[in-house]
Amino acid sequence: MHVIAATMLLALAMIGPAAAQTQPALSGNIAIHDPSILVTDAGWVSFATGVENAPDEGTPRTKTSPDGLAWTESGPLPGGLSDWIEEELGYRPKNLWAPSVFAGERTVYLYYSASTFGSNESAIGLMTNEAFDPKNPTEGWQDQGMVLRSHRGDDFNAIDPFRIDTGGRAFLAFGSFWNGIRMIELDPQSGKPAANAELIPIASRGGGAIEAPALLEHDGRFYLFVSFDSCCRGIASTYRIMVGRADEVTGPYLDRDGKPMLEGGGTLVQAAEGRYRGPGGQEVFMVGDEPWLAYHYYDRDQGGMPKLQVAPLRFDEDGWPQLDPMPE
Repeated sequence: MHVIAATMLLALAMIGPAAAQTQPALSGNIAIHDPSILVTDAGWVSFATGVENAPDEGTPRTKTSPDGLAWTESGPLPGGLSDWIEEELGYRPKNLWAPSVFAGERTVYLYYSASTFGSNESAIGLMTNEAFDPKNPTEGWQDQGMVLRSHRGDDFNAIDPFRIDTGGRAFLAFGSFWNGIRMIELDPQSGKPAANAELIPIASRGGGAIEAPALLEHDGRFYLFVSFDSCCRGIASTYRIMVGRADEVTGPYLDRDGKPMLEGGGTLVQAAEGRYRGPGGQEVFMVGDEPWLAYHYYDRDQGGMPKLQVAPLRFDEDGWPQLDPMPE
């Protein structure tokens, strides 16, 4: 598997930095929640939260696109929920949440969340694929079991994973509500926690609503994107995308005004605009060498249906990321 080819970069020129005045207008099947995207020379693939109580047991769903604009449903990952989930948690989740795809040199890693609303009896699991085919994205996955776990009484929630590799090391950021976002170092090959790895706090709102971390290394700095406030309420959702910046992957992350993200800081990247309500659940992904952001929003004009949006990240003169306005 290869990163995006030059021919696809040319095909994307119309929505590249020189031409775009708004974020891209997407078409096809873009009903999605918590998107994670991988761009290859054979096309784009998205992974997303599964459908509650579906016959497939709510495993992550996939979509494909030749260009990132027009999307087609390609189905859920087969096999249902792995037995370890119910054995570990003591209950069987209605679906798996917020899968996050990471492409290594030879292996594609897919982290996912097993939980239920309002509880931190949660776990992050891992699937791997050593022969990933972007034309058949549901094939070839092997479940590798649990990565990490949170229990009642812990001050964190083991959901919403996102992996970043830097300087020969790998890290997993995760978290939702409770006391915020944590990070743990991974063994780059197994994708599971490194020996003696400790949890590192990187963002918190003191028990307030913060989740869905995503990390970007850009021009010698690290950027932590998170969602503030409430998702999953249709057009009443108040999600908004925030960001902070650090010189080291482990932090400290500060917002534009210098407020630490561990003290509730965050600089706004995307809030609701017009029919686009509650944008969040974001992830960073790469189109060639350029960073993009994928997220979902709730379409006010279609009854609050959650939908996919992707857009290139721009950086202002002070190095802060921003997005173009939403399309009409």
